[in-house]
Amino acid sequence: MYPFRTVSVMPELPERIARLSELARNLWFSWCLRSQELFSRVDRVLWEKVNHNPVKFLLHVDGNKLKHAAADPDYLAHYDMVMNLLDEYMHRETWFEKVHPDLTNQLVAYFSAEFGIHESNPVYSGGLGLLAGDHSKSASDLGLPLVGVGILYKQGYFCQKINREGWQEAHYSFMDFNEMPVIPARGQDGQEVIITVPLPGRDLFIKVWQLQVGRVSIYFLDADLTANSREDRLLTAKLYGGDQATRISQEIILGIGGVKALRRLGITPAAWHINEGHAAFIIVERIRELVQSGVAFPTACEAVRSNTIFTTHTPVPAGHDVFSPEMIDQYLGHLYGQLGIDRDRFMALGWDQERQGFNMTRLALNHSAFTNGVSKLHGQVTKQMFRHLYKDIPLEEIPIYSITNGVHTETWAAREMKLLFEKYIGPDWRKNISDQSRWQRVYEIPDQELWQTHMILKERMIKFVQHNLCQRMERNFQPIELIRESAGYLSKDVLTIGFARRFATYKRANLLLRDKERLARLVNDPRQPVQIIFAGKAHPADRPGQELIKQICDLAEDERFRGKVVMVENYDINVSRHLLQGVDVWLNTPRRPMEASGTSGQKAAINAVINCSILDGWWPEAYNGENGFAIGVDKEYNNEEIQDREDAESLYDLLEQVIVPYYYRRVNGVPREWVRRMKDCLATIPWKFSTERMVKEYTQRFYLPAAQRGVAFMANSCQLASQIQRHKQFLRDNWQQISFRSLRVHEPAVLKVGSEIFIEAELYLGFLKPQDVIVEVVYGQVGDHGLNNSVLMPMTLSQELGDNVYQYTSNLVLIQGISGYTVRVRPDNPHFVSHFELPLVKWADHI
Repeated sequence: MYPFRTVSVMPELPERIARLSELARNLWFSWCLRSQELFSRVDRVLWEKVNHNPVKFLLHVDGNKLKHAAADPDYLAHYDMVMNLLDEYMHRETWFEKVHPDLTNQLVAYFSAEFGIHESNPVYSGGLGLLAGDHSKSASDLGLPLVGVGILYKQGYFCQKINREGWQEAHYSFMDFNEMPVIPARGQDGQEVIITVPLPGRDLFIKVWQLQVGRVSIYFLDADLTANSREDRLLTAKLYGGDQATRISQEIILGIGGVKALRRLGITPAAWHINEGHAAFIIVERIRELVQSGVAFPTACEAVRSNTIFTTHTPVPAGHDVFSPEMIDQYLGHLYGQLGIDRDRFMALGWDQERQGFNMTRLALNHSAFTNGVSKLHGQVTKQMFRHLYKDIPLEEIPIYSITNGVHTETWAAREMKLLFEKYIGPDWRKNISDQSRWQRVYEIPDQELWQTHMILKERMIKFVQHNLCQRMERNFQPIELIRESAGYLSKDVLTIGFARRFATYKRANLLLRDKERLARLVNDPRQPVQIIFAGKAHPADRPGQELIKQICDLAEDERFRGKVVMVENYDINVSRHLLQGVDVWLNTPRRPMEASGTSGQKAAINAVINCSILDGWWPEAYNGENGFAIGVDKEYNNEEIQDREDAESLYDLLEQVIVPYYYRRVNGVPREWVRRMKDCLATIPWKFSTERMVKEYTQRFYLPAAQRGVAFMANSCQLASQIQRHKQFLRDNWQQISFRSLRVHEPAVLKVGSEIFIEAELYLGFLKPQDVIVEVVYGQVGDHGLNNSVLMPMTLSQELGDNVYQYTSNLVLIQGISGYTVRVRPDNPHFVSHFELPLVKWADHI
């Protein structure tokens, strides 16, 4: 291969529409449909051919068509309107500026292995990336000062093709970054930013690219440089590809390289958000920076912890990255000396005793002031998963919180639905999406109008699916008769169920296939038929997931199901958008409680598509009995086969007895009861499960406190961090000295509501002082594993008895029912962010 330089040359844009180039490089266009129409109006066929990529569109469009557009008064009026909208968006006063005008310089750095912003930038695989993309968009909408950091994968995830036998084939195509809406990032000196990251035996050169998402910048890291070896250039080729060596290299690039990139760009975050454990090496690099500046290692760890936020998305222990000690030695051993510690102390940063390796989730968990799951249920599951790290701490008090995921409403709502919102919620509905009261206005939408809007979207979706099937059949050289027949597959008048997501086995894409005879009766009912559309990718290394796709494709070939069950290939944002907007029912069947949150159902709900889901992830928080359907019951199973069988039975019963009859019950051609449920869906879900609400919640609960802590902990060469670290070590070293010398309880002869119990405790604190601890009564409902829904009542220090013995007292007022109480001691410090930032507790021996 001979060397050559790549250049990309766009046709010269007519001066009157020259800002199309600016628009093409700001992903704001992806959620402003009017801006997308500026490109499609010039050449609709090309716009679809380039998969809605405006940069690629401008590179290939016929210059004469641009000149024609620039001379068209209607087009120019449209152009001016869009540019005015863009300018207004970029310069208006935002929520963050109004609420926190003095904190606009408090920057948040958001690290994620994938960002799903738009199909024109395909560096995402599924829910994690789409969440990161929606998070970034809402940060822009709200004016939150945030930057993203990710990896620019040369081959992205993979393009899925389904062959003639029904097997998934993974195809990778090299992306030309010159055809994507990214530009080289430039440092303060105006030069392109290229950094180096140490890997075993060499330095890896990494180029930094910038993607503009409204007001937010995302910086992507790229190792495909001629300065690197051929093997090293492939390190950023594929998302979730390669072996363990590739994985640890990518995570070093993301974490360590990401920090270095921000430094070179002159960006100093006040808070650091790790979106899943892939990016946890930012902790190691930030500690290294502080140690190299003269801060002691333990103090550096405390300082880094002070302003770090960690969001975990994986409720399965095996889903967390773990690297062997030997691999850590090989890839990160050079840091031991720079950190001033030995091997054992480095391993302790993220050591997983059970799996005998370095766990990236443990690294993040151990060094984050704030940790959260992504739904209430997932928060509980995560607490249970890491309970062994918080010995003797009640489950409900483990400092792992939850912020339930949401979606970016403007991205996922169909144009026709947005017009309905403008008409009935109000022209300014976008300005406060999380305002519950405004969404009550959806009940004012006439039934006929909402139903007709849905049918327009459904018809468009069916045409899209038919085209997808036809393309696949033609590529696979299927008989011409079958190709012609596929044009008649699916009908807008038939109840349509959509199932589209990553084909991991726990998501149980085949749950509906367990009883094929029963399913055949459903799809072939002459009066009330059903049709089902599947879409989704299985990881190229996930054979069981690929077998699920094969099962569905085989079923679709069965004479009983042909044209009524279909599999759409190459699931991406564009495919997702069509299905989410056009099906009647969105089906979700994970094996509870393995769905951390899930967001596809939230996107469907924005379009008045009704959810039918297992009570897992976000759905238990949303389902109210009227706004969708619940499969199965809210309980745990010890046997997966029994769970699958019972859930399948519940799903079949629900379809046969409730959903299908409900859908086909019409008054003047409109299913009034079904439309009522569509309105219930719109009134209760979009406002609560939006990333506007989610990002506001992250800001108030985590970002601002983390930023304030970071400033305080790092001031004066990390003086406060050093103080807190020493204090924590003092508490650890002396905690075992604490003991209850006596505990006396004075109860009235008759216990009734309002009666008071007097509790007196004498406590030996050893070298600790009363200001180091809180002594409290724990009062709650008696449960299987202790006290639930506890109320904490601090006891009063009544006197010092000498020899480091102190007397504490409290009055406990009784409430109705069976309850229990006890006394405990826990560490206290005004700079702790939770009761058990330091997981130490001493419970009364008896009471």
